[in-house]
Amino acid sequence: MALDLSSSEENESMTTEARIKSRELRNARAAAERRRKKRTRLVAAGGGLIIVGLLVAIVISLINAAGNDSSPAAQGGKAPAIATAGGALALGSTAAPVRLEVYLDYMCPYCGRFEQANSRELDKMVADGTVRLELYPLSFLDQASSGAKYSTRAANAVATVADRAPDKVLAFNAALFANQPEEGSRGLSDDEIATLARHAGVSADVVDAFTDRSFEPWITTSTQAVFNTGISGTPTVKINGKVFEGDLSTAGALTAAVTAAKGQ
Repeated sequence: MALDLSSSEENESMTTEARIKSRELRNARAAAERRRKKRTRLVAAGGGLIIVGLLVAIVISLINAAGNDSSPAAQGGKAPAIATAGGALALGSTAAPVRLEVYLDYMCPYCGRFEQANSRELDKMVADGTVRLELYPLSFLDQASSGAKYSTRAANAVATVADRAPDKVLAFNAALFANQPEEGSRGLSDDEIATLARHAGVSADVVDAFTDRSFEPWITTSTQAVFNTGISGTPTVKINGKVFEGDLSTAGALTAAVTAAKGQ
């Protein structure tokens, strides 16, 4: 019986071709799977970068928002317990009909004249509930104390009293002005400031805290914040937010203006 060699060779050729096509198909599928996995990794990495970018943007936004808060409380470190957001020491009843703002520097001679003329009336108006007094102790005249930073040291002492013994602030404030040093001098020493505070009724533990200088950063920031609002000198006095243009060095003028504002 004769063998059909041509048919056998044809079958073998078809089998080989099928194997080749099958191998090519497997290779193509494997390549496609590798491309799919690569795309998946790239998408995942891209998504991760987007998330990281969003987190960075959020953090930057929060930092910028915090940096835009210009209040002394936000930027100036520790503030006295009775401090306002604007940098004042608030004294008296919150229900008082008149809000009186007084901007002063303990080296300023004109502030000394204002205090001499008005301190007794101010004490009375705070005590009887007529006035909510906001004192702004500034330090812009540090340059006028021969490098001794008297304005800052005195203001820090007042801020310390305001924080721990607010009922003694007005007495201590009056004592500092009653013993005010000349502009251009080194001012009172730390010991002299402490002595005045004790004589004003401030307890020893509070006086001892003066040398901690805890509120000096707050004083510096508050001073800058005040001048950023347009205040250009001391003393400046505002009655219910409006600058008082009357006589600050003669007793009675300010009291009359406060009385008028109370009746409005």
